[in-house]
Amino acid sequence: MHRILWLVVAVAFVVSLVVPDDSEPSSTPSEAVGECQSRDTRVTAPYAVTGYWVIPRADPCVTRRMVEAIHSIGGDTLITFGPRFSAGVTTEFDDCVVDGRPCADVPGARHVYTYVTSEEFGKGLLRCPGVDRRIESRGRIFYRVALSGSCQDPVRDVVLIATDGDGLGNLMAEAAAYGMRVFPGLPAAPQLEGKPWEPDTAHLPALNAFTARVLADYRERFGTSAAFGGVYQSFELAMRSRVAKDPIIDLYAAQHEVVAATLPGRKILVSPYIDARRGRGFPPAQAAEGLADIAATRAGAPMAVAVQDGRGTGKVPLYGPHQEQATVAPRLVPVVGAVSNAQAYYGATRDYIEAAGRRVPSGVELWVNVEGFEPTPAPGECGRVDPLPLRGRTSKSRIDQQVMAAGTHAAKIISYGWDPFFTCRAGYDTPSLADDIANGWSEPIIVAAAPKERDGRPGLLVEGYNLRGGTLRFDPPGATATPTWYEKGARLESVWAPYVPSGPWISVTATNEAGQSSTTPYVIR
Repeated sequence: MHRILWLVVAVAFVVSLVVPDDSEPSSTPSEAVGECQSRDTRVTAPYAVTGYWVIPRADPCVTRRMVEAIHSIGGDTLITFGPRFSAGVTTEFDDCVVDGRPCADVPGARHVYTYVTSEEFGKGLLRCPGVDRRIESRGRIFYRVALSGSCQDPVRDVVLIATDGDGLGNLMAEAAAYGMRVFPGLPAAPQLEGKPWEPDTAHLPALNAFTARVLADYRERFGTSAAFGGVYQSFELAMRSRVAKDPIIDLYAAQHEVVAATLPGRKILVSPYIDARRGRGFPPAQAAEGLADIAATRAGAPMAVAVQDGRGTGKVPLYGPHQEQATVAPRLVPVVGAVSNAQAYYGATRDYIEAAGRRVPSGVELWVNVEGFEPTPAPGECGRVDPLPLRGRTSKSRIDQQVMAAGTHAAKIISYGWDPFFTCRAGYDTPSLADDIANGWSEPIIVAAAPKERDGRPGLLVEGYNLRGGTLRFDPPGATATPTWYEKGARLESVWAPYVPSGPWISVTATNEAGQSSTTPYVIR
């Protein structure tokens, strides 16, 4: 899912979101800076998803609008993908000329690597006078960096960098103004020829040396900024049991050691995938073992593991305990066929998250990355049109179901990805997914429900979002109960009602004091 982001074609941004008229500002808008619109730092629709993958933009005004739109619906975390650290020179660098010679023409160059990014570096990247340079050539900005033990080494690796502007710098500046955090992507490892899902470990020493230079520059430029949350590991892997000698785990261990040494105390964010498809994936029991293997690579640094929930790609379904024999959801049929959930999959998202959540290693936070798209587009639906595979836009109610499946184990819920899936529109006068969230953010979402006694009375404890006030409806038998106890925690709310469920399974729908009801019932057994 992640490795193709850099080819995504930009689509429409959410410039302003539809918000309730009676919303109260959390703070007043700041003064305008330059020619950009003034900042509006209100959080008007605090939804359960609080972080998004974004594409850095060279235009500071576009960046401000994007960050403001995310912040207004409760987002506090922004994640970018790391550009590919590639072996060899491409036509992207034909315009890079210094002193009348191609930038790659460096005496003693052993290997020449390239890196195409959306950021402008500072002095922390440039160390060796003469070779290390910031180059303005033919209207573009390039950098040339030598990787060697010392500047006097006669043989060295050389990295050429092309940039389209300081998108990351813009993102950091806006995130700081809105009280948000940014996780820039680490340089992504070269892919093994013929096996792009594996890193080419022959280039690991050069990658680590370059990673250290980039992170040293981040430390110098962003080290005092509250917006610098840590870094994101862009190379994907499955959160499953793995062979003893695994090249991706080796990559993680080596690169994360560089992070821990260069940015002590900064968090490393990883987003592994799960795959429940029978014959291609793996059962939920392997999730905890995979989490332990990833955690072992953190080199003492704090780590957040944001499990991709798999619904967007169709690798993992969303279904309740009563739906194992039901036919898979219509949007999943193109992926696994018109068969039952049990025939197509080893389990549902909740099964994998619960398996991992029972054994979270020390020093690690378990996050959930809800995939904000559909496996294939439907007629008349916006989404990603390039590159393949095509992906469709999903609905707010589907995202609610994914939040439900994340349960109580997730310390934070984030989503891939803001553009184009949350911002695209089927027509100029139709709402985006972000608009739908802004309009329906206060609808209750139940993430857990279980029998629990309170003051000697039997009843049901329900946990989730936007549960205060109102009633709980139970089907069957169509009964209602009014909660008599409420508590708000750091992330979730809890209510308790004097009701004892009966029967093999029962669904619970919450209606809160604002009159909003759950878009999907929560099923218990």
